[in-house]
Amino acid sequence: MEGRDVELEWLPFELRPYPHETLSPHSDYIQKAWHNNVLPLAERLNVTMKLNMTDPQPHTHLAHEGLLFAKERDNGKANDYADRVFRAFYEGGEDIGDSEVLRKHAEAAGFDGEDFSKALAERTYSQARQASIRRAHQEGIQAVPTFIIGEKRMTGLQPEEAYAEALDEEGA
Repeated sequence: MEGRDVELEWLPFELRPYPHETLSPHSDYIQKAWHNNVLPLAERLNVTMKLNMTDPQPHTHLAHEGLLFAKERDNGKANDYADRVFRAFYEGGEDIGDSEVLRKHAEAAGFDGEDFSKALAERTYSQARQASIRRAHQEGIQAVPTFIIGEKRMTGLQPEEAYAEALDEEGA
């Protein structure tokens, strides 16, 4: 999307919401998906991605509630927060289920850490997060990532050219 007049909107979605157990990075499923799909595509796109070894993988409800906090306060900074959390997990191997880790990234994105921590502790955005996830399910979203570009829905990892083509079709 670099160099294009488009806006990315991150929305909460969980494949295995709490209280469902998340997967171990050592599981056959994660290992196969990582080595057969994620890593080859990341290498082709020259994107840094490391398999996060937090075991089990963290639940993301607090990270998503942090995103909703960020969107309510400054939507421009919300994408920075989302990017930082994404990189923390996939590049830094950080446990994004930990509220202190999330606070660090919220502060780095320019948010007040005390307000952020209070919102997470009080679960201020829990209902909004759940509503977002219900909406996603109602719209048939079942996988991450899912991008909606105009009328086109792109699910799962796609080559860069597929995104470029969809954006071109939309005149972006």
